[in-house]
Amino acid sequence: MSRPDPRVRLVDVARAAGVSKTTVSDALNGSGRLPDATRDHVRETARLMGYRPNATARLLRAGHTRLLGLAAREYVETSWVYTDMAYFSQLVTASTRTALAHGYGVVLLPTTSPGDHWVNMPLDGVCVVDPVDGDPMVADFLSAGVPVVSDRRALANLAGPLSRWVDFDYGAATRTVLDHLKSQGAQRIVLVSARSTASYNAESEHAYRDWCTEHHLDPMVTMVTIPGPDGVRLPVDEALAMHPDAIFTLAEVSPLMLLDAVRRAGRTAPDDLLLVCTSEDPSAAYTDPPLSTLSYLPKETSEASVDLLIDIIEGRKGVPGKLFDAHLEVRASSFRSAARVDLLT
Repeated sequence: MSRPDPRVRLVDVARAAGVSKTTVSDALNGSGRLPDATRDHVRETARLMGYRPNATARLLRAGHTRLLGLAAREYVETSWVYTDMAYFSQLVTASTRTALAHGYGVVLLPTTSPGDHWVNMPLDGVCVVDPVDGDPMVADFLSAGVPVVSDRRALANLAGPLSRWVDFDYGAATRTVLDHLKSQGAQRIVLVSARSTASYNAESEHAYRDWCTEHHLDPMVTMVTIPGPDGVRLPVDEALAMHPDAIFTLAEVSPLMLLDAVRRAGRTAPDDLLLVCTSEDPSAAYTDPPLSTLSYLPKETSEASVDLLIDIIEGRKGVPGKLFDAHLEVRASSFRSAARVDLLT
């Protein structure tokens, strides 16, 4: 049997089936009032001729594509693959799993795009993670009538029926870590932050500086300036050179890389250096010593974001947003015996 001609048009199917183009369109799209025999005849004719209607055009006519966009807005001035990071990798996996359970697919949007190019994508809705201040992506999608789930800051002036939010109190999470480190005797806590476009780093660093002022401690900060797992190496080395008694990384760091840097500097955790890292890397629980981690719950927040987005798309009423608490998992790297704490304080 010869391969069907890929250039077959709808009019060719109509001619071969002996019906009008409208009848062919109705038969293939499951619309209109046609006898079953006519519908079956048209579909069989189209199949034999190798005609396939444009899927995107068909779905757009139906008013949906069943595609959800997912965008990570850290370092928007740089083109980078955010799934290289454990947090974003888990976020993508959880979002995809939840979307598929509802019969939707997920499209990953680039970190950079010329102008409002992204609104040309045929998406039913978009989740925007770590938005920048006054994020144009959020505004552009909402202006185009595309539902958006993001955080409260991005939607502060754009709240409406097409938007819902998922968020954290980054300041409270930062203070939880700092209070824990202080309870273990830390007085010289270096923060490894990032000079990214996301509000997460700025809000967390602001909370750190306020906390230091309240406790009469000098703030010490190093900065990650490039995205990806390798960008944190130099800032960690710079933090160690400040002779801290504790390091708290806001930027996601490889647990093995962090401990290797500590050992190269001649330090030992937790004996003379406490460590807490913001990380979703599961290896943190199995390092020597196991690393304390601050988690921003990518699985739970992704599931909530996708559920909220689909509620908007499918016209269901619901809560305007969900506030989550970050989770501090205290392990050996930031825990000292009571006797050791008393000695240091």
